[in-house]
Amino acid sequence: MKPSAMREMGTEELQHKQAELQEQLFRLRMQHSLGQLDNAMKLRVVRRDIARVNTILKQKQVSR
Repeated sequence: MKPSAMREMGTEELQHKQAELQEQLFRLRMQHSLGQLDNAMKLRVVRRDIARVNTILKQKQVSR
């Protein structure tokens, strides 16, 4: 997801998105440990999306 699209989301939506991404990362890590994950780059993409969401949440918190 692009950062510009994330910035348009509200705080509640971002927190929900963060929870979804954390759950997705957990499932991907389980698949990776069991050898069922085809594309290991998915882990990297999800981790970076989580970092983007966290950054935008912090920016919104500071700007209040």
